[in-house]
Amino acid sequence: MSEDKALTKKSENITDWYNEVVQRAELADYAATRGFMVIRPRAYEMWEHIQSDFDHTIKTKYKVKNAYFPLLIPESFFKKEQEHAKGFSPEVAWIANTDEQNRLAIRPTSETIIYDSYSKWIRSWRDLPLRINQWCNIVRWEIGITRLFLRTKEFLWQEGHCVYANEKEARKEALQYLKEYAKLAENLLCIPVICGEKTQAERFAGAVNTYTIEAIMPDAKSLQMGTSHYLGTGFAKSFGIEFLDQEGKKQLGHQISWGFSTRLIGAVILMHGDDKGLVTPHALTETKIVIIPILIKGREEQVLNEAKELEKSLKSFGAFLDAREQYTPGAKFSEWELKGIPIRIEIGPKDLENKQVVLVRRDTLQKQFLPRKELKETIKKELKQMPIDMYNKAKNLQESLITKVETKEQFFAESKQGRYLFVPFCGLPNCEAEIKEKTGLSSRCVPFDSKPNGKCFWCGKEKAKYTYFAKSY
Repeated sequence: MSEDKALTKKSENITDWYNEVVQRAELADYAATRGFMVIRPRAYEMWEHIQSDFDHTIKTKYKVKNAYFPLLIPESFFKKEQEHAKGFSPEVAWIANTDEQNRLAIRPTSETIIYDSYSKWIRSWRDLPLRINQWCNIVRWEIGITRLFLRTKEFLWQEGHCVYANEKEARKEALQYLKEYAKLAENLLCIPVICGEKTQAERFAGAVNTYTIEAIMPDAKSLQMGTSHYLGTGFAKSFGIEFLDQEGKKQLGHQISWGFSTRLIGAVILMHGDDKGLVTPHALTETKIVIIPILIKGREEQVLNEAKELEKSLKSFGAFLDAREQYTPGAKFSEWELKGIPIRIEIGPKDLENKQVVLVRRDTLQKQFLPRKELKETIKKELKQMPIDMYNKAKNLQESLITKVETKEQFFAESKQGRYLFVPFCGLPNCEAEIKEKTGLSSRCVPFDSKPNGKCFWCGKEKAKYTYFAKSY
C-alpha cells in the first residue's frame, strides 16, 4: 500500500510532484550508484508495450531486423569520426583497467561499433539497403542533475542503423521513421508532438541533418521524444562502408540512424498525471480494470462472490479483483488512482439490489452507474474514447502554452513567463549560443512547413524560419 501522505500538487511544484509519483506509484527507484535508476515492473511493463508496438511496425513495414552489438567500444573507433567523437567526449564513461591497447568506452551510442561490422558485411549494391535495429542500454556520464526516466546516466533505448545506395532513399526513410515515432507518441502514448528539424547547434554529432519530435510538457518545457538523423557519407568514409554499384564502380553508403528511449515513460507521467497520481494510457498496461468490492457487515460473502463473477467475466479486458480485507475501499481507491489503473469498478450491497455497478474512469474521475447488462459494452466504448480524450486534453494544454513573438523584447518578456516560444530565427550557432546564455532557452525544432520569410528576432538577418524555443528536459 502506498504512503498516506498527500502528493504535492502538480500545479504548485511539478518537480516534486513528478518525483513523488514516480516512486510512490512504484515506477522506478534510485539505484545505489548515483545517477542510475531501477525500473520497477509497472514501468517496465509500459516499456514492453512500447517495444512491442514499435518492433512490430519496423519489422512489418520496413523489414528491419533486430541484432545486438557489444557494450564496449575501442577508443580508436571514436577517433575515426572526429565530429562524432568531439560531440560525445564529455559523456563517455571509460574503462581504464583493461588488457587492451586502447581504452574501452561504455557505449553512449553505437554508431562506431555497428559501422565497423557494416564495413565487413557490405560489398555489393545487392547488400543494400541494410536495416538493423537494436534494443539495448546506453550509458552517458551526465554532469548535471539526474531525474528518473528523464535524465539518468543509464537508460534503455532502441537505435536503428541503416545503409542505402543513395541519398534520396536514405533521406526518405529517415523521415519515415520520424513519422512512425510521431504515430507512436500520439496513438499509443496520447501525446501530441511537433515534428521538425534541429538547428545546427542542436544537431546530432556527425549528422548532416537531425529530425525530431518534441512534446510540450505542462510546465512549457520541451521533451525530445525521438530523433532520426541523415548521416550522409561521413561515417562511411571513416569506417570504409563501400559497395560496388550495378556498373561495378565503388561507392560510399548513405546512412541514417534513429532512436527513442525510456524517457517516453517520463513523458507519459508528466503529460497525463494529476494531483492524485499517474494516469496511464490503457494501451500501456495489461491491467486495465480494478474491481473493488464495498464490503458491509453481513453482506460480505454475497458482495465478494458477485465481485469474483465480475472478475471472471471481465478477464478479457484485463480486470483484477482487489479483495484485500485489511484496507478500506477508500484506501484502495487512492492506491489505484495513484498507480493509474485506467478503469475502476465498484460494487456494494446497494448495487446488488439495483443490479448495477459503478464505473469510474481514471482520466476524468467521473462516476457512471450502469446496469450490469450494459457493463461490457460500456467498457468497450470507454476504452475506445479514453485515448481520444487524453490526446485532446493534452493538445489543448499544449496549444495554450505556445506564444508567437517577433522581437527580442517580446522574447525576453515571454520567456520570463515560462512560455513555449515560436519566433523567426536565422539558425546560426553563434546567435543560438547568445540566446541560451541570456535566457536559458534553446531551439527545439524548425517545423517542416516553416518557410524562410522573416527577419531573425535576435540579429535581424533576412530569410529566418519560424523556430520553437523553450527550456527542455
